[in-house]
Amino acid sequence: MNNYLYEYGDKLYINLTNECSNNCDFCVRNAADGVGGYNLWLSKEPSAKEIIESLKKTDLDKYKEFVFCGFGEPLYALKGILEIGGYLKSLKKSVRLNTNGQADFICGAGTAEKLKNAVNTVSISLNASNAKKYNEVCKCAFGEKGFYAMLKFAEECVKNVDRVILSVVDTIGDDEIEKCRALTAHLGAEFRVRKYE
Repeated sequence: MNNYLYEYGDKLYINLTNECSNNCDFCVRNAADGVGGYNLWLSKEPSAKEIIESLKKTDLDKYKEFVFCGFGEPLYALKGILEIGGYLKSLKKSVRLNTNGQADFICGAGTAEKLKNAVNTVSISLNASNAKKYNEVCKCAFGEKGFYAMLKFAEECVKNVDRVILSVVDTIGDDEIEKCRALTAHLGAEFRVRKYE
């Protein structure tokens, strides 16, 4: 069974793809088949229509937020994000996208502007303060260019989306966390340290 929608706390997560341009050292995919008791590996990707039909049968009022985040990089399913996010926002729901931010390589230029009608918040995994360290930790399919694409996307999101958060995992060390905090402040985004579990 494909788990396209799964609950985690007071949020409903939307799992659209297993495709990803990173192979991060700390990724949960390397240690488990899912989170919260849900297996998140997909045998097929859902259509936006399938997800919207499922959402129509769900009590949406019980969720604080709807999050595009599963066992892959959601931007590989940008068309679905735009349709599903647009539907949820039309119902005045809060929508977040969790992403590695390599939009220019995955979707092409102008992605941040497209997202403004589909999401309220974009949360980007920063994970390192420079391209070399980023590529060492994230093993990006685009090499060190992935880091710069992510920063450019973050900058564009700040101009187009209500809320932008850059995050790191607490395993990178205090010095690196502070460098990432400073980089995030320079971009005009919020900063969050995620606990590695």
